[in-house]
Amino acid sequence: MKNCDEWKPFLVMIAIDISLTMVNILLKKVLQEGMNHLVFITYRLSVSTIFLAPIGYFKERNGRPRLTFQILCYLFFSAIIGASITQYFFLLGIQYTSATFACAFVNMVPVITFIMALPFGLETVNIKCKGGKAKILGTFVCIGGALLLTLYKGKPLFDDSHYQSAVPPVAMRSSAMDQASSNRITQKWTIGVIALIMGTLFWSFWFILQSKIGKRYPCQYSSTTIMTFFGAMQAAILAFSTGSNLSSWIVKDKMQIITVLYSGIVGSSVCYVGMSWCVKKRGPVFTAAFSPLVQIMSGMIDIPILHEQLHLGSVVGSMLVMIGLYILLWGKSKQMVQNGATKFAQEVEETKEQEPQV
Repeated sequence: MKNCDEWKPFLVMIAIDISLTMVNILLKKVLQEGMNHLVFITYRLSVSTIFLAPIGYFKERNGRPRLTFQILCYLFFSAIIGASITQYFFLLGIQYTSATFACAFVNMVPVITFIMALPFGLETVNIKCKGGKAKILGTFVCIGGALLLTLYKGKPLFDDSHYQSAVPPVAMRSSAMDQASSNRITQKWTIGVIALIMGTLFWSFWFILQSKIGKRYPCQYSSTTIMTFFGAMQAAILAFSTGSNLSSWIVKDKMQIITVLYSGIVGSSVCYVGMSWCVKKRGPVFTAAFSPLVQIMSGMIDIPILHEQLHLGSVVGSMLVMIGLYILLWGKSKQMVQNGATKFAQEVEETKEQEPQV
């Protein structure tokens, strides 16, 4: 039974990654069809709130602590950095780059979460032991991979000559038009990368904040319901303030309806509750460490079905990030074992000192 409990966080995070992979693929499809980012986020978080509200009320009504103003403030900021603004940055990044690139960039989340956890005392580094050295090495390897991923695109890895041959000669008359089009693509790619950087930073800090919320208000269903409610309001206010017209709020086809419902019920309800539970059980770095699995699954679907192009920089940078990540995780597990052994030795020593001397 104990071994089963130890494996539960792993199984939960794998299920969450599979679900989030499907969310990313569906998102790419509806964004290409022109659905407004903030409208989608508002609908998605509203569906999540409606779905979770009765579950949280009936399941946690007996053991739910008092909801104070301080906890509400925590949940309000949690909605900003974990739901509304962060989702907007990621959606913008997915639209202007690709789902595979966005997932690869999210691989930096565990390392950034680890760095942010240090000043809060949620993680420690002992440079005298192998585990501490591995943590530092893994962090630098991840940062190097992320810089390569961001600054170097590289040549495409798949032959796209059949796409070029399909372009009529009339489209190649003006080199000025080609240059303008290339500049627009580069500009969009840059905006997408910046959006992903901001989303990654916000998402990393959400894991830290969630560990604090879990201690003060340990009700995953209720806290997620309140967070998604705040997030829906924030996204709606932002959508109206940026000038979205009423026609953009009309859901046009079945694919958009399916995407909104799936993203709200599974992506923003079940996944957020599951991640909050894993943060409570294993900490923020463990929960964030499963991000690379989303990239692998997304690439398996994104490239052959959606025909996304894969570039050398994305592959090499992602490999460096993943290698650095698992060096970091190895160091974390090594240091946990060493800390456990040290604690056990201290307890034995204290027991010996407390024994009456004959």
